[in-house]
Amino acid sequence: MNGDLKIWHPFTQEALDPPPIRVTRAEGVYLHTDDGRKLIDGISSWWVNLHGHGHPAMVAAIAEQAAKIDHVLLAGFTHAAVEELRDRLQKVLPAGLTHIFFSDDGSTAVEVALKMAVQYWQNAGRPQKKSIVALEHAYHGDTVGAMSVGADSDFTSPFASFLFPVHRVHSAYCFRCPVGKTRATCDIDCLERLRLLLHEKHGEIAAVIVEPLLQGAGGMIVHPVEFLQRVRRLCTEHGVLLIADEVLTGFGRCGRMFASEIAGIVPDMMCLSKGLTGGVLPMGATVCTDRIHDAFVSSDRTRTFYHGHSYTGNPIAAAAGVASLDIFEREPVFDRIATISKIHCERLAAIRNHPAVGEVRSIGTMAAVELKADDPGYASKLRPNLYKFFIEAGVLLGPLGNIVYVLPPYVISPAELNFVHDRIAEALDSCTS
Repeated sequence: MNGDLKIWHPFTQEALDPPPIRVTRAEGVYLHTDDGRKLIDGISSWWVNLHGHGHPAMVAAIAEQAAKIDHVLLAGFTHAAVEELRDRLQKVLPAGLTHIFFSDDGSTAVEVALKMAVQYWQNAGRPQKKSIVALEHAYHGDTVGAMSVGADSDFTSPFASFLFPVHRVHSAYCFRCPVGKTRATCDIDCLERLRLLLHEKHGEIAAVIVEPLLQGAGGMIVHPVEFLQRVRRLCTEHGVLLIADEVLTGFGRCGRMFASEIAGIVPDMMCLSKGLTGGVLPMGATVCTDRIHDAFVSSDRTRTFYHGHSYTGNPIAAAAGVASLDIFEREPVFDRIATISKIHCERLAAIRNHPAVGEVRSIGTMAAVELKADDPGYASKLRPNLYKFFIEAGVLLGPLGNIVYVLPPYVISPAELNFVHDRIAEALDSCTS
């Protein structure tokens, strides 16, 4: 007989990391543990939870839908829940995005977009347009295609032989400017590499993929609005598709429903997940334009998009998505987002000149503090000590190496958010004591 079956936890080195914390209940912004502690969920449980844990409307919608249809395949079938989610998303998505392909999570939404982009050009009679352009510091998920367009890192290096080659261009990481400029004197010069690449090789490039305005796992890097606007313009000028990975940035995280709106651009494809269901159930979606969709409609079956997932369009997840969008309409969600953003700005300004701080940055509900470190990056030795400090202080924060960030559920109160920022200030003092 086998020994006890054990759970293999993600992103965990069992030889070094502490044992997992057992959560017994989640309510609002709090995670309750079996040893009696109460932790503020300062990162929305990996950036997914929007309206607080256990929101009554979300719970009721899930229960109601489960009693009707728990699951049915979406190949050759449809149902009211996924149709209603489609209709509700149509009201909030940028105009021009007209077709939605459902999948399971953020990684699969990206995989769909990459495959869709390549096959689009093949169906359009230009099969030579099949390469992808991605940014430095990018993270798009952990499946093979998503890893391929992500940055080279310890996360991807064991699988290098699996990954397809991509063209890599500069990110607008202003604190560590790749072209040695300062924001005050820069004219988004980091885009020159992309401009030259598209000028020279647009005939073989299918798409550019970006995390609009905010690169998440790469370090909570906030881009100038002009960066995204010019990427859109360059793609249009050179006949290259633009994929906006809004898995993190969508559903209000950056201050508007989608980060693309802030820049006033419409991508050719948009990837959604995380907040799509309010952060309660897994679901992904890839949205595209008529132009892309129509290239797959043909009497030639080889032009079919042969891609699908067992749980595509799951009715219970779709009902959660509808309930989340209902909350956006019924409750003052964007007022809450504005309050979070204001507190972030105030509290970051107060610590900007702290001797332990390299840079502070924020956008919408995300605030980040990049600490000075001899070993910057995800593997920084600061990370385990910072994580331990915050957990013991009653806050779940997951530092990205030497970068501490806050990305809370929108229902966090000013007092609770200030409590989180107080703990960050204490952590800074401990770094220099």
